[in-house]
This record gives sequence, structure tokens and C-alpha cells, in this order.
Amino acid sequence: MIAIPEPFARETVQREGTPGRTWIAALPRLLDELLQRWSCMPEGPVLHGNIGVVVPVRGPDLPPAVIKVSFPHPGNVFEPHAFAAWNGRGAVRLLDRDDDRFAMLLERTERGTLAAVTDFDTAVVALGELSHRLAIPGPTDLPRLSDLVADWESEIRATAAELGDPLPRRVLDAAVATLRELGPDQPDTLVHGDLHDANVLAGDREPWLAIDPKGYVGDPAYDTITVIRSYRFAPLLFTPDPAPGVLRGLDLFCEAARIDRTRARRWAQVRAVRSALWGRQYDEPDWAIQATDQLAELLV
Repeated sequence: MIAIPEPFARETVQREGTPGRTWIAALPRLLDELLQRWSCMPEGPVLHGNIGVVVPVRGPDLPPAVIKVSFPHPGNVFEPHAFAAWNGRGAVRLLDRDDDRFAMLLERTERGTLAAVTDFDTAVVALGELSHRLAIPGPTDLPRLSDLVADWESEIRATAAELGDPLPRRVLDAAVATLRELGPDQPDTLVHGDLHDANVLAGDREPWLAIDPKGYVGDPAYDTITVIRSYRFAPLLFTPDPAPGVLRGLDLFCEAARIDRTRARRWAQVRAVRSALWGRQYDEPDWAIQATDQLAELLV
């Protein structure tokens, strides 16, 4: 049986408790069953992220592939739907799926991630161009961002009050205004939902291929926050005047993605506010909270 990486097993149990322990115990057998189902064998070490494992595999009738199995969670349900809709356009290709077991057989590429690109402008433009390529009409069976954000205003206000209103009033008011104006009426566009350097692989048939989508339908500008909260932008947030550098990066991304700069800034500001409050609730490091606070304010 395939051995599950110990750090992944430990973190899953710590995060998920008894359901996580039960799932980890069953995972080696599940992987063996998937290997048999898809007539393949392991080829290389088991990799993992926060929510799932990835097993490189080979088979007589397969291109280079991986089996990905994720912990069963509502946030992981629509990943295969997004891959199926893209059908290899700007994303790794879905070769087969087992939705009941949160498992997928995916195209494999071993050329590294966008994080390996050291030039700031090149990487940010690549993310923008990929965002545009992924922006296809959204399937009707995928959840809508308009529904996801419908309760954010009340959530933000309640959380801020609980925490003693740590953010300036104008920062909170700007987020609320965006939710009221942009939240209900959004385009029917497939949105990645977590677009950043580590979720973009270098490919052969296309320069860059996305992985780990959330699979929502709505405004492509929603993804802007994960771009500008990436490690590339982090040094800018700790300069005496971060605004010029951050806003220049925002402009680069928006131009390449063909998205409206004002919408992108406003969505990023909303999500920065939520992240700043979430960070306080879940004891993120002070430096991370301060950086997110600063981002939420400069994007107003």
C-alpha cells in the first residue's frame, strides 16, 4: 500500500479531528483501489498540499498523469467540474474522475510552478493572461459567487464588532459598499477562485496551466486578492510607501487579464478586509495581520 506522508496525516487529523483520522486511515486502501480502477502504477514520491495527496502514476494507456485525492469537504466539490469545463484550456486536463471519493486522474507536468519565475512583471502578467484564458462562460451547475458573498456584509459587520472594530470605519464602509454594488449582479464567467503562483504549473502544450480551482461562477476580478497577497507582493507591503508598487502590480495584472481595474481593486479590498478579520479570529502572526490591514486600507 502507498504510504501517506506523515506531516500531511498529522495536519489533517489536527485540522479535521475524528473524521480526518478516519479518512487518513482509509486513504492507502482508497489509493490502491484507484490505481486498479485506472490501470496505473505509482511513479515517484507522494506529494501533498493542505487538503489532498497527489500520486504520480504511469499506465499503458495513459499520458503522464497524477491521481489527486482530497479530503471530503464542501470547498473541494466543484474542482473536477471546473477542470471539465476548461477541458485543458489554461488548466491541466481532467482524464477521469470519481466524485464520490473526491478523486481525479489529471494530466501531469513536471516543469515547476510560476513561483520559480523571479521577474515580478513577467510573473504578474502571466497570471493575468492565464486569468483571461480561464474566463469562459460558467456552467449552470456550478455555484454562483453572488450567492457566496450574499452574507458577507452582515458577517463582516458582526466580526468587526466582536473584535472591537480594529479597522478604520472608512475601510469597512468601502467593503460594504462594494458588496452592495458589485455582489448581487455578476457576470456568468467561470472563476478559478484561488489563482496564485503555486497554483500555476509550467506546461508543454501551453505555457502555464492552472491547478486547484474552486469552481465558482461570477466576476473574474474576484481573483485579484490571491494575486496581490502572494509572496511577490509581500516585500512591497513592508516598504515605507507600499501604494505605488502594489497599485502598479495591480495595473499589470488587470491589463493582462482584461478586467476592469476599479472592480479588481474593490473586490481585492473586500477580501482583504475579510482576511484581516479572519486573521485576528484565528491568531495569524501579527506581521501577516498588519500587512493585510495595510492592503485593505490602501485599496480603498
